Amino acid sequence: MMTSIEAPGAQSSPPAPAAAGTGSDFARLAKRVTNAGLLDRRPGYYTLRLSVVGALFVAGWTAFALIGDSWWQLAVAGFLAVIFGQVALITHDLAHRQIFRRRRPSEIGGRIFGNLGIGMSYGWWMNKHTRHHANPNHEELDPDVNPDILVWSLDQARASRGLPRFIGSRQAYLFFPLLTLEGFNLHVSSIRGLGSRSMKRRGVEAAMLFTHLAVYLGALFLVLSPGKAVAFLFLHQAVFGVYLGSVFAPNHKGMPTFTGDDRPDFLRRQVLTSRNVRGGALTDIALGGLNYQIEHHLFPSMPTPHLRRAQKIVRSYCAELNIAYHETGLIASYSEALRHLHAVGAPIRHSLT
Repeated sequence: MMTSIEAPGAQSSPPAPAAAGTGSDFARLAKRVTNAGLLDRRPGYYTLRLSVVGALFVAGWTAFALIGDSWWQLAVAGFLAVIFGQVALITHDLAHRQIFRRRRPSEIGGRIFGNLGIGMSYGWWMNKHTRHHANPNHEELDPDVNPDILVWSLDQARASRGLPRFIGSRQAYLFFPLLTLEGFNLHVSSIRGLGSRSMKRRGVEAAMLFTHLAVYLGALFLVLSPGKAVAFLFLHQAVFGVYLGSVFAPNHKGMPTFTGDDRPDFLRRQVLTSRNVRGGALTDIALGGLNYQIEHHLFPSMPTPHLRRAQKIVRSYCAELNIAYHETGLIASYSEALRHLHAVGAPIRHSLT
């Protein structure tokens, strides 16, 4: 369910800004963004961000060790769930080479934070996220709108069978409850992804992934009684899933979808399928900069702190070209996504009456 350009160099890249002389609409926009210096690295920002998140990660597990076999560990579980979400967002930035320009350090960092840190396969996620960025909201090409559990369009609803059909009639009401399973889904999908032939460095991926799982589960059941360990496990993974799902849900759900050969040019394909979320510094931190989803999809290697500045350029440029640029508040973004889920489930509901 997670909404996800192999990151520039690991991704299906947008037209290169260097070619932005007189060419496409995107090329002219890219020239403005490049000239503003918004694609330059921000080592100071990422040093601070990685240090803070790393310190909080260590603090959470230190508190876990000190508190011992107590129900107060459920508070630690909630805290660590949020920190796991922040680690996932750092992994996302590493994948897009927002932190390092070169592929090698980005991959090493991604596997350390993803596989070892939170038990999410970097290789599996990158393969999925690459395809999403290349064709967002394309029903045949974007894995994030596959009708594996939920249906995302009327056509998918009409053709649904099995679990999607069973859930589809009430999927808007079940969306957030289902997110409590997303943390578990990430781990299961990561393990299944190890069997893919497209997985690079499979041995490294597997070793780091299973090391995380062994240490994580070992710590829970060594420090806590079985009942408390299970409670910690479910609360931690449930809150982690809801948090991460809530970060990605506003980005594309309820925005236009494409099918077949219906694929506009790169600029319009990215802008028309993406939704920005208004907010201040707290929103930027909580959503990891993905509240500037339009700018992120246009320039995935752009460092997070530059996205707010890029927004002014992109929004103004879209107005020049009369391209719809959609931005809303956080609660409104969830409302739009849920209304869409309810609307596309109509064929299933009608068939049951």
